[in-house]
Amino acid sequence: MTRLYATGASLGVLLALAGHVRDPVVVPWDGLHPFLLPAAATSDAPDIPHEVLTGVVRQYCVRCHNDQALRGNLSLEAFEVEEVAERAETGEKMINKLRAGMMPPPGARRPSSDTLLALVETLEGIIDEASARDPDPGFRTFQRLNRTEYANAIEDLLGLKVDAGQWLPLDSYLAHFDNMAVAQTLSATLLDAYLNAANEVSRLALGEPNAAETSATYRVSVYESQHAWERVEGAPFGTRGGMVKDHYFPADGEYVFRFSFWAGDKARYEDLDISIDGERVALLELEVLHIDADLGPNWIMETEPISIHAGHRRVAAAFIEKVAGPYDDILQPHESSLAGTRAAVGYGVTLLPHLRDMTIVGPRDPRGVSEASTRGRIFTCRPTSPDDAQPCAEKIISRLATEAYRRPLSDRELEDIMSSFYDGFAETDGFEVGVRTALEAILASPHFVFRIEPEPAGVQPGESYRVSDLALASRLSFFLWASPPDNELVQEATSGRLADPRVLEAQVTRMLQSPKAEALATRFAAQWLRLQDLDLVRPDAFWFPDFTEQLANNMRRETELFFHNLVKEDRSIMELYAGEYTFLNQRLAEHYGIEGLVGDHFRRVEYPEAMQRRGLLGHGSILMLTSVGTRTSPVLRGKWVMEVLMNTPPPPPP
Repeated sequence: MTRLYATGASLGVLLALAGHVRDPVVVPWDGLHPFLLPAAATSDAPDIPHEVLTGVVRQYCVRCHNDQALRGNLSLEAFEVEEVAERAETGEKMINKLRAGMMPPPGARRPSSDTLLALVETLEGIIDEASARDPDPGFRTFQRLNRTEYANAIEDLLGLKVDAGQWLPLDSYLAHFDNMAVAQTLSATLLDAYLNAANEVSRLALGEPNAAETSATYRVSVYESQHAWERVEGAPFGTRGGMVKDHYFPADGEYVFRFSFWAGDKARYEDLDISIDGERVALLELEVLHIDADLGPNWIMETEPISIHAGHRRVAAAFIEKVAGPYDDILQPHESSLAGTRAAVGYGVTLLPHLRDMTIVGPRDPRGVSEASTRGRIFTCRPTSPDDAQPCAEKIISRLATEAYRRPLSDRELEDIMSSFYDGFAETDGFEVGVRTALEAILASPHFVFRIEPEPAGVQPGESYRVSDLALASRLSFFLWASPPDNELVQEATSGRLADPRVLEAQVTRMLQSPKAEALATRFAAQWLRLQDLDLVRPDAFWFPDFTEQLANNMRRETELFFHNLVKEDRSIMELYAGEYTFLNQRLAEHYGIEGLVGDHFRRVEYPEAMQRRGLLGHGSILMLTSVGTRTSPVLRGKWVMEVLMNTPPPPPP
């Protein structure tokens, strides 16, 4: 059993708890704290008999952890070191506290460091030996695809980017993770959501020739700066502000784009560029913009109907850049372009209009569906005669179902799905409708929605068994990639070679080098470090007028890249605590006071010697999420360090 323990670096970063959000102070820590114990792999503990170690527990621990006091709801009166395997849960709690130097508590009598080290390693050894003799992997309840996994599975299967949150309810979290099987529930409402998702995705993938007119609205965060020098990634060069969104157009037809605005009252001659996949389709000229005093829009503009082909398109709406550099104003502008806007209406203050939201309406007068990339991935063949319809459909459906089910397809399963094809084909006499009906059946199948792991034949209740290679392939893929296994991994599993340790290691190495492995940073590390809580913290604009949405996103990206680099290059885990480098772009480097970086792209940067930022607690993301809106919070920061980095949560408050 491999364990990771907090070392002296954690105590060093604890000294940063009172640091400022913008410029934290991280004090380096050389050597181990006297109360902390080194990891077992590097220690040299003395050999002390079990009965002597039991006496140590009696002498130093039972005073608080007895049947009467029950400190921490734990009694060690009857505890025997040699029998710790029978109380493994209690033993693991003791190991965590001892390794972190939290027990005996500071100020209390404590044995020598060698004795404590011998105690903790003896406990570990007994528990690990018992686990090796009689492994108990526990049981695994059913597991379903969460929102992210569902969206990734659809993209891998069909090349279609979807927002699963449109159909699926919020994921259940356990210990801040959204993929814990034990926390996932099943209800009639949830099943209906998956059925609705299957119906909608099948329509999106093939298009809707007679799509009804609908509207979709996208909004720009009020924290997103739209200064003259702020270009949104993906927008045309020479533009500022605005937004870039991926939008699905269900059919060829006419679409109207409608916009409303923030701020910029009385602004003149501002032009809004609207482009689809990088090509301009409209230019709105704002001769004079009128905005209410409370920043609410009373000026809405829309384009003439624009002819657009069906499919996923990248829509950009941004202002034409009129100023190449910073403003030369009487009042120096803040980084946040809307900070102080209520006062910024007089002479000597530049306040440009800001895009507030964009609504896409259509299609009007739909004209069928053009061939899009998703349709090309589905229709790998086309019947040229009625006799070709069945074999072509079987080829398409067999491939889609095999990839969707993450395993080879049986003949019976193919027959069942083909019956759905025949139903759709007979109802409309249309090959495409039949394929869409079959695709909907595939996406609604439990074999796609659930990660089913059948038990081997003959297994008795409570008996442990090795998971199948196909189940192992799915576990690996959804953990490392948050998406289904690819063809190579499925082939290795189908052949039975994945259980070979050498093959397994080779596949894990290959998967970690894949771009998909960044999911370990954006999903696993982000949830472990609780980066999703960044959305709940918004520094007060009065005290921090330079905070912007772009800066918060850069902070999050810095931490994700730091962890991804740690995994990809197989670096020491101690760099999480004391790494002397990070990943920055120009905006974040200027925020940290580091000079010499130009551009929006991130790159590895060594901290200057005079700067005391180190490891994760030097990252703006961690410092911000452990703060409140107006100040830092030593209590929140210390609690985060104990829970996340040390795995030793503090006791509940009295």
